[in-house]
Amino acid sequence: MPLRSREWFAGREELAFQHRSALRSMGLDPDFYDNKPVIGIANSWSDLNNCNQNLRQLAEAVKRGVLAAGGLPLEFPTISLGEEFMKPSAMLYRNLMAMDVEETLRSNPVDGVVLLCNCDKTTPAQLMGAASANLPAIQLNGGPRSVGSWRGQAVGSGTDIWRYWDEVRAGKITQSDWRDLEASISCSAGACNTMGTASTMTSLSEALGMMLPGVSSLPATDARRLAAAEGTGRRIVSMVHADLRPSTIMTAAAFDNAIRVLMALGGSTNAVVHLIAMAGRLNITLPLSRFDELSRTTPWLVNLSPSGDFLMDAFHGAGGVPAVMSELKSLLNTDCMTVTGQVLGEIISRARSFNREVIRPAREPLSPQGAISTLSGSLAPNGAVIKASAASPRLMQHRGRAVVFHSYEDMLARINSPDLPVDADSVLVLQNAGPKGVPGFPEWGMIPVPQKLLEQGISDIVRISDSRMSGTSFGTVVLHVAPEAAAGGPLALVEDGDEIELDVPNRRVDLHVSTEELSRRRANWKSPVSLHLRGYPRLYIDHVLQADEGCDFDFLRPRNAEELKFVPPLVGRS
Repeated sequence: MPLRSREWFAGREELAFQHRSALRSMGLDPDFYDNKPVIGIANSWSDLNNCNQNLRQLAEAVKRGVLAAGGLPLEFPTISLGEEFMKPSAMLYRNLMAMDVEETLRSNPVDGVVLLCNCDKTTPAQLMGAASANLPAIQLNGGPRSVGSWRGQAVGSGTDIWRYWDEVRAGKITQSDWRDLEASISCSAGACNTMGTASTMTSLSEALGMMLPGVSSLPATDARRLAAAEGTGRRIVSMVHADLRPSTIMTAAAFDNAIRVLMALGGSTNAVVHLIAMAGRLNITLPLSRFDELSRTTPWLVNLSPSGDFLMDAFHGAGGVPAVMSELKSLLNTDCMTVTGQVLGEIISRARSFNREVIRPAREPLSPQGAISTLSGSLAPNGAVIKASAASPRLMQHRGRAVVFHSYEDMLARINSPDLPVDADSVLVLQNAGPKGVPGFPEWGMIPVPQKLLEQGISDIVRISDSRMSGTSFGTVVLHVAPEAAAGGPLALVEDGDEIELDVPNRRVDLHVSTEELSRRRANWKSPVSLHLRGYPRLYIDHVLQADEGCDFDFLRPRNAEELKFVPPLVGRS
């Protein structure tokens, strides 16, 4: 198949002259690279993103692989989404990064691309952009960071912050202890070393077939990651020659596989939103009902924090994603194509778990059902999610009275007040923290347990919001309530004292208020006024889809097969 880059370097002579001259200005001889595939390296490295600090080094290794395979590597930067620094949320900019990747690929002489990711939103953003551009693509992550130690105990980034912060608030550890923990919990470049959103999404990229087998869980500091980077560079050149594209790999069957792996991993609830968005770019519909259907028949197998005991180093040592998929083999679509050029069945036939405490056998699961449950009901007509594996069993069926916070600021101002009318049976409700309401769908859903309850020894209560929570978080937390409050969903109408019922076994979350009373409240309800009058946040508010639709922009999803296949002509082609 003719190379796409030839249109730049061997097309209309006056344009090709300019393009070849541009290569020469970079110290590259176009005659040497004539008719060799141009491989873009999309690098999300940034000094503003600690998780992605090793991507520069990995990019150099990728280049070596591309050159060894007979390609021309050209690295380019993209926006980098770092969870630690970006406010109110990196999620606000996931769609922007996807657009950045897509349009860079579309507008430049690129035949294939290596996507360098790590922190939470960089992985789905790159896959969304690559799916829309639909050029041969392969992904490589930076890996989880080294495991820190505090007081002789391994500490997991993210998860142990929340756990020990509650102890600070309850007066069980001192500020000096807290500072010591700060110096111990993040000990290298790399993503969180728990099964948070970063490790969940890179695991699912591998499960989808978009990453080389066994690579997603390799530690950031392991020399084998550099070898994997070289191998990734070599492989993308072969993919270009074979015309192996994301649309061939990320099929509906592959997304079913990814959902099952998510459930077996005890992965992040954020993955639900991201998988829906990624599938939508390929005109594949993933309703929440599909997640529930697959969750009910998929065992939870992986004993990793925040749902379990171990960290990512143990997961990799136990066999990583291939070992998990091997345990799930009878439930998977094993004929799905992968970036290796092999189908999934060939890859997982050689895999097995080397530590049954970390990756359990399918016949002895941690739970016979998946880690995430999807809910519906009068409070969430279009759905909600809960990470049942990280919740309290005693609260899986619960009825209590609402304590309502009308915004994140309202919650922060009142959550630790001794006058807050809350007890162990209360249900905390956070409104106006969803995609449009902030905007950006931040990770505010893990509402802190009120200090007065912590002092009583109560560590978990039911919490409900239209927001998300970090994949490293835990507790009985209902998230992604759709429609969100700012869009006029029933969540907007909840008042203090209303009875709310959570019934996870029956997949329900209901507001027990009469239809007449809700109609009265709706007549008085006003949509919150956004402070954002211009720029990207305004675009986001006007065009973002709801959580059950993946929070992509409405204009970025193809509406039919014709739109999916449409490729705009290159400017200057004729």
